[in-house]
Amino acid sequence: MDCEPAAEISRIIGILHQWGIHSLGELAALERDQLGAHLGPHALRLWDQASGNSHRLLRLVRPPETFEETIEFEYEIETAEPLLFVLRRFLDQLTRRLAAQYLVARALFFRLTFADKTDYQHQFEIPHPTRSVEILFRLLQTHFENFRAEQPIVAVALSVQPTRPARQQFDLFETPLRDPGRLHETLTRLTGLLGADRVGTPVLEDSHRPDSFHLEPFVWKLPESPNELVTKVGPALRRLRQRKSITVLRSKIVARAGPYRSSGNWWDEKSWVHTEWDAQLEGCSIYRIAEQPNEWRVEGIYD
Repeated sequence: MDCEPAAEISRIIGILHQWGIHSLGELAALERDQLGAHLGPHALRLWDQASGNSHRLLRLVRPPETFEETIEFEYEIETAEPLLFVLRRFLDQLTRRLAAQYLVARALFFRLTFADKTDYQHQFEIPHPTRSVEILFRLLQTHFENFRAEQPIVAVALSVQPTRPARQQFDLFETPLRDPGRLHETLTRLTGLLGADRVGTPVLEDSHRPDSFHLEPFVWKLPESPNELVTKVGPALRRLRQRKSITVLRSKIVARAGPYRSSGNWWDEKSWVHTEWDAQLEGCSIYRIAEQPNEWRVEGIYD
């Protein structure tokens, strides 16, 4: 309700009280035209409401649907088996409610409460939204394989962030992932075994320094246009992680190119200087070798 009509109606009600009108029946007993002539159109609306002559359509307001299940255990939980049993039952109930609303799960969020009143929270981002109980349960089961708690569990809560199912039509030569949930499960296992800093997609950094890259979280994304596809031009250099020291004998080198010098970070303590050569040995492949202050090392081999 706007401020101005509300203030006007309050003023009219004050005047009616001064006239001795304190009930709906007393207001409806007044002459409608005379009331409107003295107090205006707002008084007429009040008279219509008091006499039952006004009609106001009801607005259908649906309360927001929350997809959450919680339970407080009668006995403390110390092993994963009963906890997974309860979470599986929660998923059965939540997915049925999602199906009734034609929704799928975009994320899972669970909270564990321990005996010392502390809690543990974790959120799963689902790579391909779904309401498959098997896929959602595998996410939880994989997480608890490496989970350790110092206190018994006394309560658990599981909620789902819903979304509409995605529809995507691929081109003739494009294929989606066969099982995005399985890929996400594999990445979760690798992260638990190796650490988050060792699992992901390698991304080259804006530097000429060899092996200058960092890892980013894996995201499956098809190229937006064929021009984004990486094309291979010329022989590929396969760099060696375990570089070996060598002795360079010029009599065995039949062809060479270089030197290729690069440097960077000259402004801080991480400065570096690198000198490389391409050398073809007699009867052998082409190697990328690096010149060090006291030795030569094999950096890679051309395929």
